Amino acid sequence: MPFVAIIGSGELGGAVAHALAAGDRVREVRLIDSEGSIARGKALDITQSAAIASFATRVTAADAIEAAAGASVVVLADTAASNAEHAGEPGLALLRRLIAIGDSTPIVCAGTGQRELIARAVIELQVPPSRIIGSAPTALESALRALVAVAMDGSGAEISLRLVGVPPRSAVVAWEESAVAGQPLSRELPAHVIAGLNARIPVLWPPGPYALGAACARTVDAIAAGSRRRFTCFVAMDAGPLRAAVTAMPVELNREGVRRILQPALTRQERTLLENAIEE
Repeated sequence: MPFVAIIGSGELGGAVAHALAAGDRVREVRLIDSEGSIARGKALDITQSAAIASFATRVTAADAIEAAAGASVVVLADTAASNAEHAGEPGLALLRRLIAIGDSTPIVCAGTGQRELIARAVIELQVPPSRIIGSAPTALESALRALVAVAMDGSGAEISLRLVGVPPRSAVVAWEESAVAGQPLSRELPAHVIAGLNARIPVLWPPGPYALGAACARTVDAIAAGSRRRFTCFVAMDAGPLRAAVTAMPVELNREGVRRILQPALTRQERTLLENAIEE
């Protein structure tokens, strides 16, 4: 079974580690942070919960980034010192070191502020677009499903919808292909309710660490252990020479990262909104 390396043991990194361990589908989760004592403390806390939650995944810790060598997937999370997501120049420097350690390992960015980092990795570090993705859009989809469930007085588990684009202001919901219990949502919800749900998307961003952690864990699990499910992730799209537009799109995943980017069924207006988001 594979092991997953999480770079950063802040609030988000801890949430990802716990969600992955509880899923019990990977052999080991390794928290890596320069604040080694914090990483070890979180690893111990999660390990002690194993007997209650009934999982056998090992959770370990390290303070050197070289401990990510050999991982099936690397997750970029946040620092233990400040709970700040790995981003900007420090994030790019961290990616350079990770590439030197393993030049083909898929990288999943767990945070909401790492879109620019994904784009810079593709353009400046020549990371293949299929190798680096962001999992935060899956958490936003989950929040929207919960709101739809409230509007219908139903269960979010029965709702299927796809959100693409660039949240928070340029997110587009594919309402025409959304469904509840197999029935089209556009038939079940009045137009004014759908408009109200669209208007609430910006306030759902950014999702909290537990939602982000759960979304990242599902995405990582699909890469490391295999899954037929489709996920909505930040991916780098071709936007011309020396430019990569990172937008949320549905994808199929495999052990190398993104196997295929899918095109959602959109109305003409929704398609225009998505194209405008990609060009921003």
